[in-house]
Amino acid sequence: MRSYLFYLTVFVTVAGVFFPGCTLKKTQSPSAPAVDQPVAAQRPVSCYYFFTEAQLHRKKGDLGGAIRYLQQAIDLDRESTYLKRELASIYLERKDHENALSVLENILGENPEDVETLILYGKLNLGLKRMEKAKGAFEKVISTDPKRENVYTVLGRLYMAEGDLDNAFRVFRQLVHHFPASFVGHFFLGRIYAKQGDREKAEKAFEKTLKLEPALLEPRFELIDLLRSEESGGDRAVEKDEKVIRLYRDILDENPRNIRAAIELGLFYDEIGRAADAEKILKPLGRRSKTENIVLSSVIRQYFEKQKYGQVKTLLKYMLMGAPESSDLFYVSGLTFNELDEKDQAITQFKKVRPDSRFYENAVINTALIYQQQKKLDEAIDCLKEAISQVPDNPEFMLYLGTLFEEKKAFARAEKVLKQGLEIDGENPKLHFRLGVVYDKWGRKDDCIASMKTVIRLDPDHANALNYLGYTYADLGQNLDEAEELIKRALAQKPDDGYITDSLGWVYYKKGLFQKAFEVIRKAVELVPNDPIILEHLGDVYLKLNNRQKAMELYRRSLENKKDDKAAIEQKIRDLSGAGPQPK
Repeated sequence: MRSYLFYLTVFVTVAGVFFPGCTLKKTQSPSAPAVDQPVAAQRPVSCYYFFTEAQLHRKKGDLGGAIRYLQQAIDLDRESTYLKRELASIYLERKDHENALSVLENILGENPEDVETLILYGKLNLGLKRMEKAKGAFEKVISTDPKRENVYTVLGRLYMAEGDLDNAFRVFRQLVHHFPASFVGHFFLGRIYAKQGDREKAEKAFEKTLKLEPALLEPRFELIDLLRSEESGGDRAVEKDEKVIRLYRDILDENPRNIRAAIELGLFYDEIGRAADAEKILKPLGRRSKTENIVLSSVIRQYFEKQKYGQVKTLLKYMLMGAPESSDLFYVSGLTFNELDEKDQAITQFKKVRPDSRFYENAVINTALIYQQQKKLDEAIDCLKEAISQVPDNPEFMLYLGTLFEEKKAFARAEKVLKQGLEIDGENPKLHFRLGVVYDKWGRKDDCIASMKTVIRLDPDHANALNYLGYTYADLGQNLDEAEELIKRALAQKPDDGYITDSLGWVYYKKGLFQKAFEVIRKAVELVPNDPIILEHLGDVYLKLNNRQKAMELYRRSLENKKDDKAAIEQKIRDLSGAGPQPK
């Protein structure tokens, strides 16, 4: 059974020939060599000769040679539209759109109603996203030659993509008028009627499509969607439900392995309270998911990625009945509960993912992150320790465990576990970067600098390391020219990063370029309005520019946004207000 309507090739390929063959005359040119000249010097110079040579060169892939010979043929027969179109098609093969357009526009200038040229011109403009010109060309085609069936389809779909239902309706009505058996035309008319809210006409159009092409799936799904969107009650609701089920069953009778129909029917059964029927449909999908990746990928693509988490939850409930040990299903189930903010359920599902699963690493890290968000650092640490005992050679587990120890300010333990990860993967820039951050928070600036230099050696475009090293130099008042260069390299990678922008402003501040620092740090505040460090930096700049009022305003905003380490900013506010230092 065909699953989509548009397996049709709407046009021949750009390089294809639109005519059945060359009808060029083999007339000898007046400049042909005399009979008594040597054989080698006797070269045919007819239009047909140059055309034939062009075709031979084209077949050999020598498009440049083909163009040269075609141009010579055109010189001998300047009225040949066919030759010019051939030239345009070769330009298109070379992706030389400019010359192709020039040739086609030249033809249309001489013969504006040449249908084959209009089709090629429309197709080229469509590829170049010049929609108005494409539509104009296709409109001219169907008005000049109404029997160009495929052009209606392309033009109508263009209008539909733009939301222009009136013009789309006009084009598809013309299509079915000239081609009453066009299932494509009836299908799109059904879609337009559905969008316009005319359910009766939409249903008739889809049914007509199926009458013309019974094997198609799309009209069936459109009919189902139409019925399911209908609000009804009483007997009409029962009748509607039965019709929906019958349409799904027709699809599954013809192809029992149709995943979309099975998933949708199972969900529909659950929705109308027929749990036993839902289980019969969805439980086998769980078993199939163990050997057919497409089953789970369909659930993810059609439901999870579209944020239909409630439906994913329902699907997985039934699918797990058929595959109660499936790590893949447990993992996706954990993600779903997490998105539904059912954190404890998410952890329960993630913990069922086995160490031999392709999702084990992600499941562990997601579990640790949930614990971390819940401020349960010890549970997060235990989770990662257990994972390391199961998979001792995974550096990602060491990275996240080190981050947790860093958050607890257990810097020695963080250093130990990160170095353990580096014993496994010594060239891992993420581990070196995290170790540098630990050293910075630990007060070991030289070790921090050494780690960041290692990261940059391993990954010269590592924006965070470039920024970290540059900012560290600036904060220490060292190597300010190098710091500026490093931070500018980081900004080249992340031009709209407020934190990196602030670092550059801080370099200018340290260089005494206060006006320049003001312009840059003010932009950083626009990018990150509530970061306490950036607000404090801007306050420092205002103070240097003798604007004490603005400095006080920025310091107070900084204090409002600080969660800890407030003593330094509080002292700046006291100093600025004239209160002076407070006794210890």
